[in-house]
Amino acid sequence: MAPPAVLMVGTGEYTTGFVAGAASTSDKKVGVVGLTMFDLRRRGKVSDLSMAGVSGQKFPAIREHLRQNISQAYNGLDVSFQSFPADDRADADAYKTAIDALPPGSAVTIFTPDSTHYEIARYAIEHGQHVLLTKPATKLLSEHLALLALAQKHRVFVYVEHHKRYDPAYADARFRARGLGDFNYFYSYMSQPKSQLETFKAWAGKDSDISYYLNSHHVDVCEWIVRDAGWRPVTVRASASLGISESVGCAKGTEDTITLLVDWVLPETGKGDGDNDGDGASRKRATAIYTASWTAPMNAGVHSQQRFHYVASKGEVTVDQAKRGYDVVDESDRSGSCLKWYNPFYMRYAPDEEGNFNGQSGYGYVSFEKFIDAVTAVNEGRVSLDDLDKRSLPTLRNTVLTTAILEAGRRSLDDGGRSVQVVGEGDKVELK
Repeated sequence: MAPPAVLMVGTGEYTTGFVAGAASTSDKKVGVVGLTMFDLRRRGKVSDLSMAGVSGQKFPAIREHLRQNISQAYNGLDVSFQSFPADDRADADAYKTAIDALPPGSAVTIFTPDSTHYEIARYAIEHGQHVLLTKPATKLLSEHLALLALAQKHRVFVYVEHHKRYDPAYADARFRARGLGDFNYFYSYMSQPKSQLETFKAWAGKDSDISYYLNSHHVDVCEWIVRDAGWRPVTVRASASLGISESVGCAKGTEDTITLLVDWVLPETGKGDGDNDGDGASRKRATAIYTASWTAPMNAGVHSQQRFHYVASKGEVTVDQAKRGYDVVDESDRSGSCLKWYNPFYMRYAPDEEGNFNGQSGYGYVSFEKFIDAVTAVNEGRVSLDDLDKRSLPTLRNTVLTTAILEAGRRSLDDGGRSVQVVGEGDKVELK
């Protein structure tokens, strides 16, 4: 069977590294999705590539950007793709035309503003295509569950790109944390510099917020660590700081930093080592605090602070993935900062000895390859969707509670910080 064709929906920073007419000033100067797919095509794992955006007028500049920064950098790597809409058109529904052109069993990656995920994914699923969604899968729990039902109906694989699961330190920390007894406390922090607000100004504070964008990483990691032991979130409260985002031109009310406080319990049916009340209420409770900011100081040496502290009844785990013991001083850096803490474990951009892209071991790349390998296995009948759910992959079914917590946080903020309850289980979860 031929490798799957891939349509990349969304042409911005994460897909191409091209933002506002130039290469991004972030750590994704040549993107992630496009580069990975071009290399997977070189390796024979995917076939035809296409890309869909809203403005076709951007594609000539994107192609030149990819030619200069990818093809010329990696031994003439083929960066060709079919684009939608045409170069002289603008069409918000171009993704539909692009999906219609795909053969059945193809793959669609969606890296667009959060509020658009549901409609694009629904269209792809209904047309028999496998889907990779950037996190968060959707803003609303109801939409997440609707996509889950559709994916089951059409028997397609839908995967959420929670790449931190493939960070070697995070993955090993999860393995060790699961042997430390009952969950008790979790704290995480993730940030990006305020320069990112310029990249995200079109939607920041309007269509989504920093909690959906960055807290989604650690909410997923925490839930991934404790879910098999039976722990479940029951209440969510949120608080936020304001002022900096508005001062650089974002919409009024755009939060700078958002913190979620989540209560977790081990129900009577859980697998922990403690007792439960006779009425089913658990005596085992845990507290988790997730903080995310997109107003971190400029020129701090690292693009993204990312760390967490996990405490259990028999031990604790601390991971700080900002300073990895790799420092570079570069006086020519146009950002104005000479000292940089790079993260080659995410995307390694240095070529190999033959001049080819050599970042296949980066956890950003691995996340996409896992998806493509699963799509191929499903198409060839070697694995079922149920089998994939049983693995520790971030499938739609395995990320329901992450979406529940994120939406509950948004509801709490909108309602003055009230507690929002998470009730139910499986695909019957709801917020109250």
